[in-house]
Amino acid sequence: MPELPEVETVRRTLAPAVGARIEAVWDSGKPLHMQRRPPRAKLRALVGATIVAIRRHGKYLLVDTDRPQSLLVHLGMTGRFCIVDAATPRANHTHLVLGLDARELRFVDARRFGQLDVVERARERLHPALAVLGPDALVDGVDATALVTLAKRRKTTLKAFVLDQSVLAGVGNIYASEALWRAKLRPTKRSNKLTVAAAALLAAAIRETLENALENGGTTLSDFVAADGVAGENADYLWVYARAGQPCLECKTLIKRAVHQGRATYYCPTCQTP
Repeated sequence: MPELPEVETVRRTLAPAVGARIEAVWDSGKPLHMQRRPPRAKLRALVGATIVAIRRHGKYLLVDTDRPQSLLVHLGMTGRFCIVDAATPRANHTHLVLGLDARELRFVDARRFGQLDVVERARERLHPALAVLGPDALVDGVDATALVTLAKRRKTTLKAFVLDQSVLAGVGNIYASEALWRAKLRPTKRSNKLTVAAAALLAAAIRETLENALENGGTTLSDFVAADGVAGENADYLWVYARAGQPCLECKTLIKRAVHQGRATYYCPTCQTP
């Protein structure tokens, strides 16, 4: 699933759409996440609006218009939100097209785990998808003091804690493993055992991990591409994720893979203390 660096990469590469007028809207009518159909009437009411900004909170994109409404987009597992020449043939599994004169914004999602909605900006944080999110890990930053305070209230693993979107919005499975390796913390360590010093290391590791991935255009393991169709290069720079059985790049111990709460976790048994 695309995480914060991938979604931010999409946001940045959607910049050519800012200032464009939405001339037409088409949707497939098919249900997406949780079998929910995108709100056709609200989507078509965007015709005539001008895109004035494209924002992101966590893994969600918000396409702001010069009206009180914004388009809410979540890429799900295989979703792509691209800007293309209007003459480009539509890909299979296209579910939304915003016509912008000679170009189009298209949302394509083969597995249909993505989300599309129209929100009122003045009340957007009341939307069920956004209301549960904590601060954005890059826009708002990672506060070590807040991390340790929240961690002490929970009795879960550090991996699950870092993945909790109410703690930090945007960190997913890839970057949780990577950040915990950078902080030299074992994923199975209990969150309520997190010290102030370890929280500072973890906060710095999360920031560094996300910033480095963003510099590399995100991580493409299978489906992810930016809005201009370019794949990310960060898979070449991963320290532990998807490297089970390979030597740790720091200590040469073989990286291990475990499944915690249904998610694959990668770690170095030597570098990451119990």
